[in-house]
Amino acid sequence: MHQKTNHKTNHFDAIKWEIALSISKIGMWVYNAKTNSFFFSDSSKDILGCLDDPHFGEDINDWNDLIHPDDRYKYHKDFNDHIQGLKPYYVSKHRIKCKNGAYKWILDKGQVVERDADGNYVRFIGTHIDITDQVETEIKINDALNIATEQNTKLKNFAHIVTHNLKEHAANFESLLGFYDEAEDDTEKNEVINHLNQVAGSLNNTITNLKQIVSVQSKKETNTECLNLNDFIEESLKLLDVIIIKNKAKIYNRVSKNVHIYYNSAYLESIIQNLLSNAIKYKHPDRDPIIRIQSFTKKDCIIIKVSDNGLGIDLDKFGNDVFKLYKTFHTNKNSEGVGLYLIKNQVEAFGGTIEIGSKVNVGTVFTIIIPSKKNPT
Repeated sequence: MHQKTNHKTNHFDAIKWEIALSISKIGMWVYNAKTNSFFFSDSSKDILGCLDDPHFGEDINDWNDLIHPDDRYKYHKDFNDHIQGLKPYYVSKHRIKCKNGAYKWILDKGQVVERDADGNYVRFIGTHIDITDQVETEIKINDALNIATEQNTKLKNFAHIVTHNLKEHAANFESLLGFYDEAEDDTEKNEVINHLNQVAGSLNNTITNLKQIVSVQSKKETNTECLNLNDFIEESLKLLDVIIIKNKAKIYNRVSKNVHIYYNSAYLESIIQNLLSNAIKYKHPDRDPIIRIQSFTKKDCIIIKVSDNGLGIDLDKFGNDVFKLYKTFHTNKNSEGVGLYLIKNQVEAFGGTIEIGSKVNVGTVFTIIIPSKKNPT
């Protein structure tokens, strides 16, 4: 029995659906493949601010041309994936340009509701929802999360600096006090006292630098200042004077006296001290440590190289773990796996990079490349 279609009822139902969607501020659209035409409800037009444009939708690309360029590829892919049966529904989040020139975020959903005998789609119905407020809220939450993550990283970095640098000073004091007890006359004792005064001065500088880090933690960027690289290295050598003498190390500072770098002094102090103390700590048992520090200036960067003749690292085996936290590659009882991790973070904090070249029983070369600009980001 043939059932007669009630066109008036269907038209009335369509009007009811459109009214219901309009009340909910949900736009509706219909694409007819046979006529290659779009219908947009008033709510869809209202989202764009073109409710008073009776011709909007007459051109097949009226909506497509307003989509943000960065979103168009994904938009078309989502559309075609559903048409081709790869996805049961069409769902797309994209930005669309409104009449006033501003962009809104749209949640666009739809489904093919009619196909011909060959399986080609004939009618496609969908909805538009303005999700701008939701997306902007998500962005704010993500920004807040990123800030919290960054602050947490800074806090960990600071904790590692404090632990490592103060431990270095404590070790120096302990060694010097031991030398003082072993001194045989006043001359030797006075020499140790002089070294203690130097270490005390270095400790005071370190504490000052650490206080500086604390004072700028609430700021977006870590403070920088113009530092003479050669002078800075010489000051670091004074701090390491005790272990240099104890291990009969020879350190050659080949950095030009004219090289200046914009950096945070506490970070640079930590980088230099870590590289030098590691080179001595992991010396080869059959020879005295020899360390060379060089610098090269290019148009857009400053290159610092620190090379030694120590134990070296098997990069084929440990290359991927060299700069990871708590990774150690030698059997020294005081190896903690913090120094290189700290250096990498402090270099990258100012837009720089660090590379390593090493051969077992030959030595290691660290190459630091730092952008030569006043305010690195």
